[in-house]
Amino acid sequence: MTELHLWLRHEDRRTERRTPIVPSDARRLVDSGVTLTVEESPQRIFPIEEYEAAGCHVATAGSWVSAPRDAVILGLKELPDQPGELTHRHIFFGHAYKRQPGAETLLRRFAAGGGALLDLEYLVDDHGRRLAAFGFWAGYLGAALAVLQQRGRLVAPLTPTSKEELDERLQRADADEEFTALVIGALGRSGRGARLAFQVAGVEPTCWDLAETRDLDRPALLAHDVMVNAVLATTPVPPFLREPDLDDPARRLRTLCDVTCDVGSPLNVLPVYDRTTDWTDPVRRLRKEPPLDLIAIDNLPSLLPRESSTDFSAALVLQLLEFGTGGPWGRCLDRFHQACRELGIAEGEFRDA
Repeated sequence: MTELHLWLRHEDRRTERRTPIVPSDARRLVDSGVTLTVEESPQRIFPIEEYEAAGCHVATAGSWVSAPRDAVILGLKELPDQPGELTHRHIFFGHAYKRQPGAETLLRRFAAGGGALLDLEYLVDDHGRRLAAFGFWAGYLGAALAVLQQRGRLVAPLTPTSKEELDERLQRADADEEFTALVIGALGRSGRGARLAFQVAGVEPTCWDLAETRDLDRPALLAHDVMVNAVLATTPVPPFLREPDLDDPARRLRTLCDVTCDVGSPLNVLPVYDRTTDWTDPVRRLRKEPPLDLIAIDNLPSLLPRESSTDFSAALVLQLLEFGTGGPWGRCLDRFHQACRELGIAEGEFRDA
């Protein structure tokens, strides 16, 4: 691996407590010759002292904007609106390749500064499989919140917790109250997580995947009390729920959790809402009679920050140890350039990853 300087930034979003690299994996990187700078962060689940002990340099929150030009900025969620020109290579979930709101603005910032986005969603192997993902924990938490809401036990605002504490709540929350649940995308990472959370809560969900959604049985979908959508669509598909379905007099569905949160994208399979929910207001009522409640939180794994960060970091560190211009990172860079071309953005002087 060529000499690499990684700069782990503070997350600008107040509710984001995860990190892509935990201290034990930071030590692995440092021992391999990587220079790792870690910004102070009052909300990160792991204290800065643990990174210092692992041999990392410490910087103030937000100082990545003046980091050396060859540093690779590492994060998870969205960047702050400034600076307007992004000069570095950035690794994070950009959500900018499916025409999401704000996508073009973000890509133009990279073009203006000569930087590049290496989107973690597109860090894939030769067969297109994600190499580092939070999907399992997103599905687990999506189903867990849906169970608590269905049983009248979801308390707002949401606060981070541990898996042990969450499982205890699932097991004691009126476990004798029966309801039917459906997981769509049940064979993927998120789907597996959702299925496990339902099982912890004493619920055996109906499981649908590609075979069941090719010719969707809409009445069967609406006949479930709870539905968790764990499908990440990559090509347009007919929506699973439409506005008229919400007013179907036969609808039994009462709690809908959209783990994917593709709102605003033309690939959205649940075009029945126009904005996500959040930790302060995790549930939005889509229909009053009969009631239908929506949970659509786009950083669910941050509610289990230690567990989800540890799993994600274990996968990502293997890729960072092989950081270079080819392989998965080369595919990330190619996908970035493709997205810029699709929007007709003049790319400027991009550097190779």
